[in-house]
Amino acid sequence: MQTIKYLGLIALLFGTLSACKDAKTSAQDTEQTITILQTADIHGQLFPHDELFWENEQITFRKLGGLAHVKTLFEEERSKNPEGTLILDGGDMIQGSAVAALSNGKAFAPIIKTMGYDFLIPGNWEVVYGKKTMMDVLTQYDTPVISANMYHEANGESLFPQYFVKELKGVKLGFISYNDPEIPVRQNPSFSKGIHFDPIEENLEALINELKDNQGVDILFVVTHIGISKQYNLANNPALEHVDYVLGNDTHERIRKPLETEYTKVTEPGAFASFVGKLTLTVKDGKIVNDNYDLLEVDPEKYPADEKVAEVIEKETAPYKEEIDQVLGYTSTPLYRYFVVENPMDDFITDAARWKTGVDISISNGFRFSTPISVEEGGKSPITKADLWSMLPVNEKVKIGKATGKQIKNWLEKELNNVFAVDPTERFGGWLVRFSGMELTFYANKPMGERVASIMIGGKPMVEDQLYSMSACRREGEPLPTLCRMPNTVETEVMDYTIHDVIEEYLKEKGTIAPTLDGRAKALDLGPNVLSQLPGTDYQFH
Repeated sequence: MQTIKYLGLIALLFGTLSACKDAKTSAQDTEQTITILQTADIHGQLFPHDELFWENEQITFRKLGGLAHVKTLFEEERSKNPEGTLILDGGDMIQGSAVAALSNGKAFAPIIKTMGYDFLIPGNWEVVYGKKTMMDVLTQYDTPVISANMYHEANGESLFPQYFVKELKGVKLGFISYNDPEIPVRQNPSFSKGIHFDPIEENLEALINELKDNQGVDILFVVTHIGISKQYNLANNPALEHVDYVLGNDTHERIRKPLETEYTKVTEPGAFASFVGKLTLTVKDGKIVNDNYDLLEVDPEKYPADEKVAEVIEKETAPYKEEIDQVLGYTSTPLYRYFVVENPMDDFITDAARWKTGVDISISNGFRFSTPISVEEGGKSPITKADLWSMLPVNEKVKIGKATGKQIKNWLEKELNNVFAVDPTERFGGWLVRFSGMELTFYANKPMGERVASIMIGGKPMVEDQLYSMSACRREGEPLPTLCRMPNTVETEVMDYTIHDVIEEYLKEKGTIAPTLDGRAKALDLGPNVLSQLPGTDYQFH
């Protein structure tokens, strides 16, 4: 695929996004303050919700978020530096909630128009409704969307401008954006049909040179949606010697102090509209002389809802409110999905799937999205249809099949490598695959092929040549014998019910559930409460 074939045209067409190439203004002779505000991985969450924190070695919950409240925060921060503030979003906006799924993301265009973003980038889940719908929604934002490595498969042309340039207070800022080139593997293959993704290295240096040498950019950012491990690895690439910051997204990390690398710094601003990353730069003569970073919490009490945004949200969500407010059941224990190895939310989902299908093992992806459901001690909380869509935003039919113990072991080795690979380029964005009916002990820090320590199925040691029945969600576009990235299963069939049907039936039968961490997955060389995985740094999710 071409590297910067269309740079000249893009620069011409989108030149209005940047200030004219005049000589340096006198403002650059004095110190200027530039403020960058960043959201990411909102996953369709429009309203305040429970957020999980790890504090004093225990879980706590606080109410955060809501896009109308984010807007108030934006305006409050912009008022402190009205001529020097830029606001961006790092992708995964239109998937992850009931309203997002039921509207195919279309409810978000009117909302985003009111938010005041300077530009946005697509994330790995923007493709979920297919190429045409993605393009329709994102172009209706009336806000620039950029990506340097997404192309029309038919003609090789860029889907979006590859960069964004804007001058604030005499300082020229440049932003190059990259989406995850592994989207066709991470997501259902059908989602991204018609889109080609280039590796980041394909045009990275050329674009950096274009912006620094030809566009005269003073401060340069690379905005990525590839996950914290790959973002940290990229920041150590010599090609980023002239990049000031990597503004990362995708893995929902709450980086409160930028990660220092050999060539630049890396941030990531949490998820679900619960946080806004605030980067404050002091710039003189086109150089950063001081910087400060803060992860701002979107506290609804501190930031009252912006009336205009709230009105638009109310209008766009009204058609779905009755349906998504339906109570399906209750939980007497908190449901969350923040830990690397095991989570009660996924234990609940896979237990329900095994209950329905009667298979030996039910499996599900190690998703990072879904806001938690907290429970007051001694009480219970409702599980609504909106919660179901947050837990499982893609409602696929259930697929069952059979695999040998040896197949299962080899598959688990690959899945473990997706999470714990020493080489960051081999990591995927999610955490460990989830399951019911199986107990796994493993070593996170051993080489691929040596991580699995033991596998128990149905309370008995796994037998390599024995066939075990399994269930997973169908992924449209994959071969029938593939179950959750495990190829070559046998007796494979797609059931006539979806995973949502399963959960609703299970909750109707049980009434109130109480899932807890039961140790079905254990890392023998990690602590019990691992919330992130970034070796070589002191970063801790909290």
